[in-house]
Amino acid sequence: MSEDPLAGASTVAVEAAARASLWPEPQWLTELCAEPGNEWARKAWEKARQVPGAWFDHAKAEKVVALWPTWFVLTDDRFAGVPFRLLPWQAAVVRLLVGWKAPTEIIDPWTGAKTFAHVRVFKRLLLWIPRKNGKSEFLAALALLFFAIEGVAGGQGFVFARDEAQGRVVLRKMKAMIAGNPRLAEDAQPFAKSIYLKPTASLFELLTGSEEGKHGKSPTVIAGDEMHEWRSREVETTLRQGTGTRLQPIELYASTAGKKTNPTGVALWEESLAILDGRIDDPATLVVVFAAGPEDDWRDEDAWRRANPSLGLSPTIAFLRREAALAIDNPRAEAHFRCYHLNQWVDGTVRWLSVKKWDACAVDATSWKTAAQRLKGRTCWGAIDVSSTRDVTALIWLFPPEGDETKWQLACRFWVPELTLAERVKADRLPYDRWKAMGAMETTPGDYVDQNFVKAAVLEGFNDFDVLGVGYDPWNATKLVADLETEGVEIDRLIEMRQGIATLGEPSKHFERLVYAELLDHGGHPVMRWMAGNAVVRFDENLNFAPAKKRSAEKIDGIVAGVMAAGLAFRNDDAKSFWETT
Repeated sequence: MSEDPLAGASTVAVEAAARASLWPEPQWLTELCAEPGNEWARKAWEKARQVPGAWFDHAKAEKVVALWPTWFVLTDDRFAGVPFRLLPWQAAVVRLLVGWKAPTEIIDPWTGAKTFAHVRVFKRLLLWIPRKNGKSEFLAALALLFFAIEGVAGGQGFVFARDEAQGRVVLRKMKAMIAGNPRLAEDAQPFAKSIYLKPTASLFELLTGSEEGKHGKSPTVIAGDEMHEWRSREVETTLRQGTGTRLQPIELYASTAGKKTNPTGVALWEESLAILDGRIDDPATLVVVFAAGPEDDWRDEDAWRRANPSLGLSPTIAFLRREAALAIDNPRAEAHFRCYHLNQWVDGTVRWLSVKKWDACAVDATSWKTAAQRLKGRTCWGAIDVSSTRDVTALIWLFPPEGDETKWQLACRFWVPELTLAERVKADRLPYDRWKAMGAMETTPGDYVDQNFVKAAVLEGFNDFDVLGVGYDPWNATKLVADLETEGVEIDRLIEMRQGIATLGEPSKHFERLVYAELLDHGGHPVMRWMAGNAVVRFDENLNFAPAKKRSAEKIDGIVAGVMAAGLAFRNDDAKSFWETT
């Protein structure tokens, strides 16, 4: 008799080995894990087969994967109406969710006797994947699978995100998939914010992202999109606590990475990694992560392929190459690329403009000195960034191209208080005195910026140029604007522009494009060059951006005013036409 290979092993080890031999790794898993980036699938398989009594329903898993394209269609663009054929990574997620089962003790509601029911091992999905890899489409189909295909009588489904508009994306896709399936279309009745399933009298609803009004629900299916933007985990927690009466509830959550400044999103990401690595023991959660490593070079196409499992279908390699090319020497665009396409978390603020790109814009690095004289009579838009009493105040005029010109041109003026000049040179170690000597910086008497000098400069601009509008931030500019009106400037040509992302988000994109496309001739103005090097942008939840004065190392008033002027300019139809042809 041969020696028992398990002799002397612990009971736990023996049971684990027995389960491993009973549920060996299937071929589809081996093939998937041969491709980089799919280690999550093997970890999930190993974790599931360690659950006491767990078994894998191969027949059901393969049947669901086979029937998937007969149940669901894709919904957008060139894919609209195309049968939803699962990619290998998607098929693995489906197999793991529906295939792994384990016994759980219940009381039979008919007899009152204790018995066992075999239910899904995985009750929660945490999917982290870059943009354009079909995340919301897949989430919608999974929600329909568990709500409609495997639905129960009186089922309740809910979808939510940071806000109602974001959650509506998944609901809209669910409705489109229902419309593409004659059987589902017959059984389901869609409404503006819900789907009613007639055979089971079940209701799937869109929720707001707010925490109020979520108690008292009994979900069978919960779908949550864009975890990185959640304000808190209150909605998730409240809905999960409502699943206690359900035998096989499921939570389906998906997201890209986001800003490191969102504590809720970061906490969910770190929890996901801890579950994946085994630092948190949570056998009921299936974690799927596609992301470049923290040390990976963001320009490496192998990293792109590991992070984007749907590459080729969506996105295409050509798309990523173009986006990466646009991000070279552009820290802001690099942060976008890393976050959206490599699923890496990014800081809430990043350095904005490349000084190299900025310098390349100027045709003549000394032409700033003659800009105001050369551009007399030309159409322009202006912007004032009024400082606190002791800081830099900026007035920027932005002129569109005329005739055969291709570049927009700037004329810039700056003021600081005369009595603070020497202090600034000594404390800041910056050449304010030399800038003044060369005419790049002006001073006003005393120890604060006298806005009468700024008013005179604005009136001079209205006299010299064809000014279509001047933007201003109402903070600290109320008196100046009132004085300009008193001097006869038409009120509709003084335009309030608050310095938040809501107002300056689109203008910031226009200004950035002018710089990086070398379509902005700033004449080499030394103060503007210094400010361009200082500029930092901050992001909102969707990585829209605007200059961040408080986060920038030094003054950026001229850049902010340039952004404001660009915002006014690109409201103009002629400017939009130029933009579309360049």
